[in-house]
Formats: sequence, C-alpha cells, structure tokens
Amino acid sequence: MSEIASPGQLRAAFLRWALFIVPGILFLGFFSGQMAGSGPGNPWFEGLTKPAINPPPAAFGIVWSILYVLMGIALTLVITARGAPGRSEAIAAFVVQLLLNLVWTPLFFAAHKITAALILLVVLDIAVVITIVLFRRVRPVAAWLLLPYLAWALFATALNWQFLSANPDAETGMDVALILNPAAGKTI
Repeated sequence: MSEIASPGQLRAAFLRWALFIVPGILFLGFFSGQMAGSGPGNPWFEGLTKPAINPPPAAFGIVWSILYVLMGIALTLVITARGAPGRSEAIAAFVVQLLLNLVWTPLFFAAHKITAALILLVVLDIAVVITIVLFRRVRPVAAWLLLPYLAWALFATALNWQFLSANPDAETGMDVALILNPAAGKTI
C-alpha cells in the first residue's frame, strides 16, 4: 500500500492550511497594529516630523495586507511540504521573524522607542533573509513569495532610520506596563 498523496489530496491539504494560516497572520498583524495605536490618530506619531519617503497612511494598510497574505501562502507551502528536508527549521525561522515583526509596531508606536525599533528592524531583516534561504530549500516558490516582504522590511528600516534622524528627541520613557495596560497611565 502506497502512502503517496494524490494531487487532489495535496491541493485539499494546501487549501485547508491556507484557510487557517492566511487569516491568522492577517489577524495577528491587524491586532498588533490596533493594540499599539499605530498610524493616523496616534498623537505621538502625528507630532513627529515625517521623512520625505514616508508613504501616505493608507499605503501601510494596503501593503501590509498584501504582504501578510503572501507570507501566509508561503508558510502554507512550507507546512504542506511534509517530509521535505529542513521543513521544521524553515517553519521555526518563519515564526521567529513573524514575532519580531509583530513586536515592532508596539515598540515604535506605543513605547515610542525609535532607536530600539530600528535595532529590531535590522534583526528582522536578517531573520527574513534566513527565512527566505530556508524556505528556498523546502519550496522555492515560497521563498519568492517572501521577497516583497523583504523589500518592504528593508524600506521600513530606512524609514525608521529617517524618523530617528528627523526626530532625535521624540523617544519617550513610556513604560512597558503602560503598553500592556494603557488605562493605568490615566489620571483622574
């Protein structure tokens, strides 16, 4: 008896995983942004001097939605490559870079730590490159799907650097406890 799956079974497995992973990654990205109060309406961010390369606010939601979908599809391709050498390492690298990605938004927008956010982005850039290399070994198309994400992460690094340069005194001493419980900072 053979345990090789038919093409139809492989497509069905991919679709089942994609229906879970893609919305899950989209949700995590949206949740991170919402919890951090990112983008327009954030009084601290509104008060910053914006670099010339800063895209219009609407661009971020559009770009990140597309990137999260591509990331989800890439991860699904790797997850469904059962038995492929390096699959577990590729998935682990993806999880690490995704966690770094999700931490950047609260670090920048809620904690107002522009320097730390820049350092985190450099680490994220390296983690994305590692993930792409590991994905390529499992499913080359999955690596290709992450290239726009790498390009945007590198752009975000340059943008973060420009925010730091244009706003050298913008970092605040906001406590991590206030990020986790914003109501604690309100006085009556």
